[in-house]
Amino acid sequence: MMKTSPNTLRIGIAVVVILGTIGWLAYTGYGASKSYYVKVPELLSMGNVVYARHLRVDGFVKPGSIERDGPRVDFVLNEYESHMPNAASGRTLKVSYKGSEPPPDTFKDDSEAVADGTYGRDGVFHATTLQAKCASKYAPAQPGAQPSAPAPAKPASAASATPVAPPSTQSAAN
Repeated sequence: MMKTSPNTLRIGIAVVVILGTIGWLAYTGYGASKSYYVKVPELLSMGNVVYARHLRVDGFVKPGSIERDGPRVDFVLNEYESHMPNAASGRTLKVSYKGSEPPPDTFKDDSEAVADGTYGRDGVFHATTLQAKCASKYAPAQPGAQPSAPAPAKPASAASATPVAPPSTQSAAN
């Protein structure tokens, strides 16, 4: 039988410990970063499992529900946009956002928003990340509404125009 040196044994143990630690960190990091993407009605029908999961909830910001208080924003998500006929009967979710960044500029009434966080036993979704899509500017036109015209382009000012020299026509072969 071949005899192994103490140095080889130490290196082998160190390699096993390092690989085991890397594997454990990868496994726990993967589990902690996992979040389930759900719509408002799905969240409200999940039962008690909803309190133990990290979730991403998608819905439409109910018009008039946005209340800003410094870095904190409270609002209500509806499953339907306000111009939809079934918006009044849509299921809603109260959201309290307290993140490290202010809400995006596109976060407005009727914008589609995705809140990332946890659902509390107080019936409020506590979000730490907030994403918003553009408001319904591409929604179908309402009957009798005039289509909006694009904003006219600004003419370039003469002071900012710099003359450009034509490209050189010298040949590389002389």
